[in-house]
Amino acid sequence: MPVRYILKQLLLPPGLFLLLLALAWWLRRRRPRLAAVCFTLGFGGFWLISLPLVVEWSARALETVPALERGEWAGLAQRADAIVVLGSGRERGDSAWGSDQPTGIGLERQRYAARLAKASGLPVLTSGGLHYGTPPSEAAVMAESMRDDFGVTVRWLEERSTTTWENAQFSHELLAPLGIKRVVVVTHAAHMPRAVWSFEQAGFSVVPAPVGFLGRDNASPLGGWMPEFKAIWRSGQLINEAVGQVGYRLFY
Repeated sequence: MPVRYILKQLLLPPGLFLLLLALAWWLRRRRPRLAAVCFTLGFGGFWLISLPLVVEWSARALETVPALERGEWAGLAQRADAIVVLGSGRERGDSAWGSDQPTGIGLERQRYAARLAKASGLPVLTSGGLHYGTPPSEAAVMAESMRDDFGVTVRWLEERSTTTWENAQFSHELLAPLGIKRVVVVTHAAHMPRAVWSFEQAGFSVVPAPVGFLGRDNASPLGGWMPEFKAIWRSGQLINEAVGQVGYRLFY
């Protein structure tokens, strides 16, 4: 497993809050005041990211690209030459299927891309490399699922990328020699600003097709002020995206 992945898991919530709680326990006798601060930050941070309302507010700040109107789907072939679906990892060896499968996030993207492809007639590229360092690639897993589950045959597989930046660069290497420089990019709404920026930097003209919006009424008890386990996972994804948007502009 890459060191950068381990560091990211430790330094971003919820890993960061676990480290603060562990540090509070370690310092509880030697530095009780500092331990109290670490405990407050760790526990308070966990509480905040567990609130559906915080997820809703955070998503609204990140989801700056509007959804495609359904009336636009059929006309996408006038605005683009291909659909690119971005990978999101893979689930390992599900016994029910006997093979690796797309993640829930990936299936959401694939379903939307399949609808767009059927409405517009545009060909599809799936983009994603070796999530665990071993075959199959994310692109191959998605392509198989799109064929079997959604009835769409993927034309191209980009199987080398491990980041959004590489999704864009390696997709360009595949498509540019074919004269394809206008693409519909399908990914989640919070991830879309970073994806659009990366694909434009690679040389594409982009039609964004975001899916999976979280910045809406959370429909949770007490308006979202009650902690929920699902909110912790979603908050982690949104924090990762916020850091990624800043980091990409600094390092790329």
